[in-house]
Amino acid sequence: MTLDIRDVVCYSYAVINGGETMYAVVATGGKQYKVSAGDRIKVEKLNEQTGESIELSEVLLVVDGEKVKVGQPKVKNAKVVAQVIGHGRGRKKIIFKKKKREKYRRKAGHRQEYTELEIKEIGCGGE
Repeated sequence: MTLDIRDVVCYSYAVINGGETMYAVVATGGKQYKVSAGDRIKVEKLNEQTGESIELSEVLLVVDGEKVKVGQPKVKNAKVVAQVIGHGRGRKKIIFKKKKREKYRRKAGHRQEYTELEIKEIGCGGE
């Protein structure tokens, strides 16, 4: 049995990426997320009800085994279907302001709202 260098590269690529065969990079809420089917991600709050299915159409990259599709800026006809699992609020971040020798101190907290999504499928538009 002989191995081609491409077999070794593809195998090591799969091992490095945890054996994933298909994944995509999507943008939502001003951030980018690498997702594959079955993943759960927390994104900026979306105005969708729990249990609804949504379509993320801003797909920047799709990798399916050895096939890589890079968008300029988006991949045409690509979509990621996700289901809304729930909504929540993140951990509190403390904001503290102080001016020395002024008796000026302000303390505030902030909890960012998020929506948890479960990725159901990654579609490439029949290509």
